Amino acid sequence: MTATTTHLPVTRPRPRPWRAWGKRTADLLCALALLVVLAPLMGSIALLLLVLQGRPVLFRQRRTGLDGAPFTMLKFRTMRQDVDGTGTASDHLRVTRLGRVLRATSLDELPNLLNVVRGEMSVVGPRPMLNGFIEHHSAERHRRRHDVRPGITGLAQVNGRNDLDYVQRFEFDLEYVDRCSLWLDCRILARTIPAVLLRTGASAAVPCDLAFTDRAEERGDVVRESLQEDLLAA
Repeated sequence: MTATTTHLPVTRPRPRPWRAWGKRTADLLCALALLVVLAPLMGSIALLLLVLQGRPVLFRQRRTGLDGAPFTMLKFRTMRQDVDGTGTASDHLRVTRLGRVLRATSLDELPNLLNVVRGEMSVVGPRPMLNGFIEHHSAERHRRRHDVRPGITGLAQVNGRNDLDYVQRFEFDLEYVDRCSLWLDCRILARTIPAVLLRTGASAAVPCDLAFTDRAEERGDVVRESLQEDLLAA
């Protein structure tokens, strides 16, 4: 006799109006407007990459999106093609000179706007996660992080970005999921502009690799306590 497995339905609270329909509408309008305004800049970057680095101009990588569904994230290519995406070489070996400029100014992330138009990303939300990091968190915490679409900018990006370690960024992501609202999105967008102009956290102070996520759940407890004290205190 063959045993059958019953999958219980996952019950979730009814999403608030902003998360249910307002956020997606705002994302689409914002992304389309930015693509029109930034088209000359994006075209110039693509031409520079084509001349200086050759094809491909875009870097494609599988990431985890809404409800854990995989999608292909688009960015301007900043690394040499032979090691792009493998993570087997240090940054100074795989990042090109033009790539360093694009990363420091966050211009490499402009193609993310195409992901927003396609409904795979949001303008504001947790940065999309590599599948390799998922195993370092409990299933419930991982699922909760993907209750919203991943974003171009987010709470972690305006609170230190790469100056934060991986576990700190993860806790900021969960905090955003819990507090997602129009007001919070507006505050994050307002803080993103000076963060990009000042290049806050643009260079990684701590390498974000899988080894650094060891004991992530245990370290997360400590990080959560400190976040509750000063998160968005201003």
